[in-house]
Amino acid sequence: MDLLLMSFAGVTAKEYLTIQQQGNITPSLYAKIQRTKTLNRHDIIRRLDQDNIGYITYEHELYPPLLKEIYDFPYILYYRGNLSILSEKMLGVVGSRKASGYTKKALEKILPELDNIAVVSGLAYGADEAAHRIAVEHNMKTIGVLAFGHHTHYPKTTADIRRQMEQDHITISEYPPDTPINKWQFVARNRIIAGAAQGVLVTEAEEKSGSLITLEMALDENRNGYCLPGNITSPLSAGTNLRIQEGASAVTAASDIQADFS
Repeated sequence: MDLLLMSFAGVTAKEYLTIQQQGNITPSLYAKIQRTKTLNRHDIIRRLDQDNIGYITYEHELYPPLLKEIYDFPYILYYRGNLSILSEKMLGVVGSRKASGYTKKALEKILPELDNIAVVSGLAYGADEAAHRIAVEHNMKTIGVLAFGHHTHYPKTTADIRRQMEQDHITISEYPPDTPINKWQFVARNRIIAGAAQGVLVTEAEEKSGSLITLEMALDENRNGYCLPGNITSPLSAGTNLRIQEGASAVTAASDIQADFS
């Protein structure tokens, strides 16, 4: 089947697996499959070209190799920017949207000293934004994973760094460009960060945090898990300190990460 048309018809990654595995086709999935027959591939490609948006499927040679290993991998990725960056070794960087100055200071110490590692994050406010900006400032490669289509942006604070990344780096999404914001898509986005990366670093996180879910996703996929140790009186370090006690690697220098990538 045509993966581009399936995507525009709304077929999800899990629904694609159902088709591939010849599983039970629900009425909803059947309707999406039928909808592909009404779509014009030429018009879709023309609109993508006009908006400077490319796409690759999981069969493409530059599709992130580790991402293909996860159970519900995105069968298609839309992108703006330098596609070759997706072949780099990646470190996922996530953390609280309420990240303190500690996150920025720690990342300014650690990230620039990493060698031949691209930073992948979610272009969210807080730790994500700090990771992308520091990577760009220090001529590192960075990848922004969107939780919506390329015609949407959130939050406003990262709009400028996203524009710069789409010139010199890359942003990717598993959703067609007109896909709006839906809450569940942010969790789905995190599996891409965890799956594409060789390891995930959490800077700051409260005990119940979406960043820790991303770390758990990474560990479930046999990726390396890293956390910044933090002040024991700070709620923003409660989650990371606990994960270190449970076995995540404490990171105090770039060498703590680089050794796993070399």
